Amino acid sequence: MKTLNRIAGALALLAAISLPLQAASPVKVGSKIDTEGALLGNIILQVLESHGVKTVNKLQLGTTPVVRGAITSGELDIYPEYTGNGAFFFKAESDPAWKNPQAGYEKVKKLDAGQNRLIWLTPAPANNTWTIAVRQDLAEKNKLVSLADLGRYLKAGGAFRLAASAEFIERPDALPAFEKAYDFKLGQDQLLSLAGGDTAVTIKAAAQQTSGVNAAMAYGTDGPVAALGLRTLSDPQGVQPIYAPAPVVREAVLQDWPQIGDWLQPVFASLDEKTLQRLNARIAVEGLDAGAVAAEYLKQKGWVK
Repeated sequence: MKTLNRIAGALALLAAISLPLQAASPVKVGSKIDTEGALLGNIILQVLESHGVKTVNKLQLGTTPVVRGAITSGELDIYPEYTGNGAFFFKAESDPAWKNPQAGYEKVKKLDAGQNRLIWLTPAPANNTWTIAVRQDLAEKNKLVSLADLGRYLKAGGAFRLAASAEFIERPDALPAFEKAYDFKLGQDQLLSLAGGDTAVTIKAAAQQTSGVNAAMAYGTDGPVAALGLRTLSDPQGVQPIYAPAPVVREAVLQDWPQIGDWLQPVFASLDEKTLQRLNARIAVEGLDAGAVAAEYLKQKGWVK
C-alpha cells in the first residue's frame, strides 16, 4: 500500500510539474513588415520551436505602431523591437539616455515592465538607426558624405527626391529631427511615400530612380545599400537614438516559459551590425526567403538542429 501511495504521489507531482507546460497556450510570434523584422522574427520563432514551444506565426504583421499595439493588447506574445523606439513610445525624445546603448536599454526595459508588463530581453550589439542613403553618383558629384553636406546641397537648390515610409516622414524623431538639426525642409514634391516600412523597397526605388527618386530612407544594418550603388550619409550631430534590436515578451508568457531569455541571449548577442548587414543582404539582394536565411544561420551556429 505504501508503495502504491508513493507511486500515486510521484505521478501527482509529475503532473503538477508538467501542468504549466501542457496548459501554456501557443506563443504568438510577430515582427514588423520590413526585411530585418522578418529575419529577427524568424530567428525568434525558430529558436522557440527548437525547444518544443508551440508557436503562432504572425511575422511581418505591420509597421511599428501596428505591432506595438498588437503586443500591448495581447494579440502578440513576443517580437523584436528597437531600444531607441522607447523615446517614441514614452514621449521622452529629449532624454539623453537614448543616445547611449546601455542607458537606453535600461530605461526602456524599466518603463515597459512597469507600465505594460513587457519584458525586454538581451539586445543585439548593433545599431539599426534611421538614416538617409543617396545614390553613389549623386554623392560623388556633390561631395555628400554627411547629413550636414545634404543640408548644404539642398540649400543650394540641388535636385533631390526621397523614398521613405509615412512613418519616417511623419515621426518627430525621424525625418523632422534630421530637418531641424541640419536646417533643411523637404517639400511634398521631394518625397515619395511608400507603404510599409521596408527599406529594401525604398533603397530599390533610389537605385532604379523610380519616379525621379535619388535618395532613400535606410537603416544602419541594411545590407543592400552599397550593393545597389547607394551611400549612407553620416549623422555628425548624433540626432538619432541608438536602435539596438531586442526580443520583447509579455511577462505572462515569460512566466510560462522562463527559459526564453536564456535561449535567445546567445543568439542576439551574436548579431552585430556586420552580421545583420550580411543576413539582410541575403534576403533583400539575393532574394532568399527570410525563414531560410534564419534557419541556415541558426544551424551554422549550432542553436538548432
